[in-house]
Amino acid sequence: MPDRAATARAYYEALDGDDYELLTEILTPEFVHHRPDRTIDGRDRFVEFMREGRPTKDTTHPLDAVFTATGDAGDVAVRGRLLAPDGAEMASFVDIFSFEGERIASVDTFTQ
Repeated sequence: MPDRAATARAYYEALDGDDYELLTEILTPEFVHHRPDRTIDGRDRFVEFMREGRPTKDTTHPLDAVFTATGDAGDVAVRGRLLAPDGAEMASFVDIFSFEGERIASVDTFTQ
């Protein structure tokens, strides 16, 4: 089984580093992001949103814990924080990653 925890970490590295090529590589074409304020359907729409539509740019995502499910599902849960460009905490979050093969098929985000 691929190292899905490493792929989840790469997702945040891509977001924080504006590496949209890497982001595109690790998401399935049918990728869906469910978040409290919206659902974004499709890898291309998601990458475009991250590149152009984010309300706050230059944020970072320090990760506090990464959990890998046992069994065949292989889902990954990540607990972390969203920090503003000045380092202030904007939110804490839990993301649940679902996979198809080695790529991320969906992320369900829960914020606090």
